Amino acid sequence: MEEMEVDVLLGGTETVGENGAQLAIQISDSGSSTDVEENEGAEVEAPDPPRLLMSAWAFSQGMEPVRRTAPAPTPPRVVRRRAGRSGPRLRPSTQPTLSHTRPLDFLLRVPAAVAAEPGLGNALVVSESEDEDEASAPGSPLLPASPADTGPGGPAALMPLQDPAAAAAAADHFVAVETERTGPTAPQQPELALAPAAQNVAPAGVDQGEDGEGETCSICFESWTTAGEHRLATLRCGHLFGFKCIDRWLRGAGSQCPQCNKKAKRSDIVRLYARKLRALDNSEQEGIKRMLQQEQELRRKAESESAQCRLQLQVMTHECGKLRKQIQELKTLMAQPGCGPSQPSGAAPMGLSQRQDSAQGGQYAFAKAVLVSQTGGCRVLAYCEPLCCLLASQPSPQATLVPGYGVKKISAVSLKACQYVPIHAKQIRGLAFSKQPDSLLLSAALDNTLKLTSLLTNTVVQTYNTGRPVWSCCWCLDNSNYVYAGLNNGSVLLYDTRDTSTHVQELVPLGSRCPVTSVSYVPRAASSSFPCGGLIAGSLAGGCFWEQVDEAAYRPHILPLETGGCTDIQVEPESRHCLVTYRPGRSNPSLRCVLMELSRAPQEDAAQPPACSCQPVQSFSAGTSCKLLTKNAVFRSPARGGRSTLVCAGDEASNSTMVWDAGTGALLQKLPADLPVLDICPFEVNQDSYLASLTEKMLKVYKWE
Repeated sequence: MEEMEVDVLLGGTETVGENGAQLAIQISDSGSSTDVEENEGAEVEAPDPPRLLMSAWAFSQGMEPVRRTAPAPTPPRVVRRRAGRSGPRLRPSTQPTLSHTRPLDFLLRVPAAVAAEPGLGNALVVSESEDEDEASAPGSPLLPASPADTGPGGPAALMPLQDPAAAAAAADHFVAVETERTGPTAPQQPELALAPAAQNVAPAGVDQGEDGEGETCSICFESWTTAGEHRLATLRCGHLFGFKCIDRWLRGAGSQCPQCNKKAKRSDIVRLYARKLRALDNSEQEGIKRMLQQEQELRRKAESESAQCRLQLQVMTHECGKLRKQIQELKTLMAQPGCGPSQPSGAAPMGLSQRQDSAQGGQYAFAKAVLVSQTGGCRVLAYCEPLCCLLASQPSPQATLVPGYGVKKISAVSLKACQYVPIHAKQIRGLAFSKQPDSLLLSAALDNTLKLTSLLTNTVVQTYNTGRPVWSCCWCLDNSNYVYAGLNNGSVLLYDTRDTSTHVQELVPLGSRCPVTSVSYVPRAASSSFPCGGLIAGSLAGGCFWEQVDEAAYRPHILPLETGGCTDIQVEPESRHCLVTYRPGRSNPSLRCVLMELSRAPQEDAAQPPACSCQPVQSFSAGTSCKLLTKNAVFRSPARGGRSTLVCAGDEASNSTMVWDAGTGALLQKLPADLPVLDICPFEVNQDSYLASLTEKMLKVYKWE
């Protein structure tokens, strides 16, 4: 297609209709009939003509600038007919394209280029071809070049503008139109308008996809600010607005949130201080956390059930062994002469019948009550096996002559009080005996001392000054030369009975420094489940197992106990079970005793030692009152050959001693007392089993029958 030349005369008068409206300017065909493409009857409105700075144009013409205040006239409509024509083609100038950053050069060159043909007035000649239309970007306006580029009297070549915003808003075909302002007295002033700015650029503050989410006010759709009237604000429902917008909304007829329609008032507006808000979608993470908690709860439940099953299996295995042994004895008796199938079953030996009765079980029966102290003040209880006597701590019965605290001997054979032995200046909080038959009593008191007393001579043989009140004590069952003292600051001191100067080692607490209310030693064993030996220290904040690596090294293991409320921890050495007592709290309003099984995790890494822990096996509930730090007991049952386990705890609400079966969790007995039970001690005398419970004044003894 050949190039097309469109001449628009802009110096003459405009064609005005009857009603004063401007008529469309007709652009006649060039007369060529080849390659004609017409749009008959189609009227295309030219874009708004860009406006030229009048002062710059006047300066270029050497005349005074005229300020125009009247609005620009409506641009004429152009009916464009395109047809091929022959003739000389106007090539664009080789002058470099003017940049939009230099508007002054452009404005100074426009009038000279426009005034190139004086006979035609101010006219612009546009040379275009179909090939150039297709190659050029739509909407890019053309700028006229200087007269020096086209020669004198030649048409002004239009240069493409390289502004991206202007190029996006220009029309597909370019026609430069110069309009004149009509009026009775006003002179004609040429005006050249620049292309309008691009309209497809989004205004500031408008949401532009994901990058703009949560950054605009939902009332005015403008970005909120960090200060000023349109600062970020919210309502009680949580939706965000600009303060000015939501305040105006609630001042008017609106009494609800514009988004969720919840009731709102001006006093509900809260200013937020944030530069930018973005809500992180963590619903999937929270769901995974809930699933993890559920799985952990199910795992703990499964471990508890597994521990109960192991305990029951141990009991049933022992029962099976007992039954097999009895069957073997019956077969032996049946094989003896004089015993045949016709012999009645009642003719069985008395010893076998008694063993069967004892295997079926029994219960504790009240034996005797012993008055220990008329004024009260008793606290702890212990049993000396070599001397067959019970020892109960109490204040001195002759406080004026022998002040302080000591222990009273009570014969386990006659169940009578024998003798008082003074030991400490303040209240005694712990008593313990070793496995050695030396009758040495280890005692701990609040007078900052730990003492060894010989019950053979009723004298104190060794005193250790701890510097702090001592709340508990025990012997090392693997080495009788070592003793432990639990202090009120959470530390545990290790003493050697062969060294009378000071403590050998101090076990510093890892967390809270609550008083150590109980210490119990777990001896080493060949058991595959828990072969470790060490000390279990129980405080009001929880428990810790100090594994004894060697004689001078201990490795701590925090036991997974409930935080707070732990009053006592007792250990049964043979079965490797410990009894943890919790006082009533908000989550559990009753006294609870939880039987825990000690376990050791398999060693996964040679460099990292295995971890020791415990799992709950059975839980027992008592009354709702626990004002005193009662010491409970877990021990082998006298029935069934000592293969089952009993749990005993004092109940302050009913002033009684509760006895449970650890295997089934059933309450076997409830032994009454006149006062709250403070300590419980099982013992054996002449192959008979007894249970002693100590109150503030009395000692009650029960015999297993």
